[in-house]
Amino acid sequence: MQLNPSSRALSRHSISRLTCRALSLEFLMSAPLWVSVVSLHAANLSSDLAPQPDEQQLPRAMHSKMDQRPHLTVGLQNSDIIGADNRALQAAVDYVAMLGGGTVEIGAGEFLMRDSLHLRSHVTVRGTPGKTVLRKARGATSPLALDGDFGEEQITVVNPEGFQVGDGVAVWDKNAGGFHTTVARITGRRGNTFSIDKPLNADCMAADKAQASTVFPVVSGYDLEGARVEQLIIDGNKSENIALNGCRGAGIFLYRGFGTVIENCTARNYHGDGISFQQSNDVLVQNCVSENNSGLGLHPGSGSQRPIVRGCVARGNGEDGLFLCWRVRHGLFEKNVLENNGRFGISIVHKDSDNLLKENQVRANHEDGIYFRNETAGMAGHRNRIENNLIENNGGKNEAAGIRVRGETKDLVFRDNIIRDTRSGDSRKQSVGVKIEEPAGEVRLEGNTIDAPTKVDDRRKSGK
Repeated sequence: MQLNPSSRALSRHSISRLTCRALSLEFLMSAPLWVSVVSLHAANLSSDLAPQPDEQQLPRAMHSKMDQRPHLTVGLQNSDIIGADNRALQAAVDYVAMLGGGTVEIGAGEFLMRDSLHLRSHVTVRGTPGKTVLRKARGATSPLALDGDFGEEQITVVNPEGFQVGDGVAVWDKNAGGFHTTVARITGRRGNTFSIDKPLNADCMAADKAQASTVFPVVSGYDLEGARVEQLIIDGNKSENIALNGCRGAGIFLYRGFGTVIENCTARNYHGDGISFQQSNDVLVQNCVSENNSGLGLHPGSGSQRPIVRGCVARGNGEDGLFLCWRVRHGLFEKNVLENNGRFGISIVHKDSDNLLKENQVRANHEDGIYFRNETAGMAGHRNRIENNLIENNGGKNEAAGIRVRGETKDLVFRDNIIRDTRSGDSRKQSVGVKIEEPAGEVRLEGNTIDAPTKVDDRRKSGK
């Protein structure tokens, strides 16, 4: 017998219903056992999964601390992201940041940087020890063809050769340096005109020698917290780039990078400072090397509070080894080596107060070993302690002091330091152990060992 189409459809429907009923019956017959097993399993897990006494929500999240966080590798090969320039590195950092933070591991090799590696909050960037090199690309420079106006987000250059979309770029004129220099990224091009991702910080006038150059920090962190940088070698390629000032650039540069850690990194051959952090509280720079940069070796500044610089080496830099810039307070600078720098070993300047500098080696710098700038009482660096340091063989062409105090600086303590010159004959240029100039206030000298033709040159009339 043959069924018509409607009958066949009905039969298939009936068979399906019977099959479902049979399966349901089988499920129900086994359900008590299955439910019992699940209930027992849940009961056993409930005590293990319940929040433990030490589990607390993170300060700025609605969850507790996790054992596993995002982790990504980037490198020339055998990595999650394959690439050999800043774009690959940035893609990895931004992806991990999007997930709330974690770690980016960079493999061995050299990475060409046409823009900064922009750090992100709560992201650790870690290189392969001794093998990960971030090299600054060759810079292009041109005068501005048109004035760059304050707040404008484009520039027009005379010669656009070497300027590319995606490049980092700096813009300034002879009156707009320091923090008025703009460091941005090129986002578009139309002929000789380029759009940038930040407004100009100042008027940059063609008549005042305004210029643009593809210079930028090799590693840069703006407006962030809790970032870490480890095991990177920064090569600034200074022979192919013009200088960028330390208020806006360095091999590694932070601006409002609160709580950032820079550890086991090398910043070398940058046309500017090696490591600079500005308006960045609670920064730790540890076991780093800053060498052969044209500017300052280590440059905490502009109100950076409670910095720790420990176990670092600053050598062969064009200016000071360690430069405490404006309003650096309550810092700890210990066990650093500051040698053969082009100016002072350590410079303490504007409102730099209540810092402890101990167990450092300050040697063979071209001018004074430790130098307090000439400031009035309200702007001088007060209540700094210099303890257990070795200060030796400073002074190059001209005579120098181991420690020189200028300005109306007061309440300093120099304790248990060794101040000496071990060179012979006319090469002994550290001729004064401690030089205190006339306007200075109280300076306590306790337990220092001084070997110099003039141990203490105290020019204060009051004899404080």
